[in-house]
Parts: sequence; structure tokens; C-alpha cells
Amino acid sequence: MVVRGEPQVSAAEDRIWTVPNALSMLRLLGVPVFLWLVLGPKADGWALALLMLAGFSDWLDGKLARAWDQTSRVGRMLDPLADRLYILATLIGLTLREVIPWWLAASLIARDLVLIACVPVLRRHGLGTALPVHFLGKAATAGLLYAFPLLFLASHDGWYAEVARILGWAFAIWGTGLYWWAGALYVVQGLRLIGGASRA
Repeated sequence: MVVRGEPQVSAAEDRIWTVPNALSMLRLLGVPVFLWLVLGPKADGWALALLMLAGFSDWLDGKLARAWDQTSRVGRMLDPLADRLYILATLIGLTLREVIPWWLAASLIARDLVLIACVPVLRRHGLGTALPVHFLGKAATAGLLYAFPLLFLASHDGWYAEVARILGWAFAIWGTGLYWWAGALYVVQGLRLIGGASRA
């Protein structure tokens, strides 16, 4: 029974066309649309709606993957990729629109550059290119995906602007701190794997 079950697990892991993966793909397709809305026609209402929809779909695809047993290798690659690209696109768009300061964007991009620099080191030790995503990294991403729409709202005139500014900066500060903390844990995790591979 164990031998018979192994191919089924492998086949399930190799699935591409699942509902969670479709949501991640749609989220990826929304990245250039969001940038165009922010920097082109400056249709802030549509851009904000798309950003909030992306944040909701990020939560939903993980929920559905676990509830419907549709986790897969492709999903584990697409989900963090979509998150990173949305964060990058939002940083570019909101920095160019002067909604967020350049130092916040530089801080978040610098963290990702540190992790990208670790990839060739992991490859050299035969450890692949990606480390498993842990809860702290997901919490950091969620915090940032809450912060950006709120800071976007705060850049407009309205009764909600001051409340959005306070909440947005709270999420941005916590999200940035957790983002770097998660990055440090990824580096430590990578060093431990390299140490284990070297001893082996």
C-alpha cells in the first residue's frame, strides 16, 4: 500500500491546473495592470480595488489549497512569486507617485537582494534555489499587503485619510520589521543546510 500510494502523492504534487494555482496566476497577471493604473491614467480607485483583491486572493488560494487538498509544487512557487512581484510593483508605483518615501522602498528591496545573493551559494552546495516559506515570512507579507492600500488611501483627501495613515504606517513598520526578521531566519536556515551538506 505504501508503494502504491507514492505515485499518487507525486502526481498530486505535480498538479498545475488547480483552483489555488489559477488564483495565483490571475494575481500575477494583475501586476502589470496595477502598475499601469497607478502610473498611467492614475485610476487610483481601480488600482486600490485590484490591490485589495490581490491581498484577498493571496489568503484565499492558501485556504483553498489546504481545504481541498490541492497543494502542489507549482503553487508553492507561484504564491510567493506573486507576493514578491506585487510588493515590488507597489513599491515602484507608490514611490514614483510619492505616496511612500524612497527609504521604505529601498529597505524592502535591499532585503530581497540579500536573499537573491544567497541563491548561487545554495546552488553551489546542491541545495536548490528556494527555502521553505515559514509563518513569519507570510505574516510579514500580509502586513505589507495591508499597509500599501492604507497608505494609498492616506494620500487622498477625505475623512478616512488620517485613520488610513495611522493604520497604514503601523502595518508598514511592523511588516518591514517582520520582513527583515524573516529574511534573517532564511539566511540562518540556509547556513544550517549548507553546514549539514558540508558535514555529509
